[in-house]
Amino acid sequence: MVNSTSPMHASGSEPVTDANFAARLGAQRKAAGITQQVLADRAAIHVTQVRRYEAGTSQPTLDVLRALALALNTSADSLLFDSDDRGPATPSLRLKLEALDRLDPDEQAHVTALIEGALLRHDARRHLTGQAS
Repeated sequence: MVNSTSPMHASGSEPVTDANFAARLGAQRKAAGITQQVLADRAAIHVTQVRRYEAGTSQPTLDVLRALALALNTSADSLLFDSDDRGPATPSLRLKLEALDRLDPDEQAHVTALIEGALLRHDARRHLTGQAS
């Protein structure tokens, strides 16, 4: 008997497993103002599959997820994650990062460089500490 949790798919065709995916897909399709048939046509899949995805009875492969995201003109992240699933858990840090959208592109580049530098420094310290123990 085949274990249902072991992947039996080619690379890039692993099924997406997320209970909220169906709701997010349906909501994004409706927000785009398109029917299930139009989404299916744009994603080059059968409309029955779209119905199954939105009903939560089937999950798309990664390849189909990509096609759905492109068809909806959105990111795969927005189909996979609720808005609170991503980003910092600390509310004050989340608000500060959201405020970065108000900065000019040049200012955003400076903040990005600062964050990248801090992350590199953190990783280097962790790596050195790991070697010393």
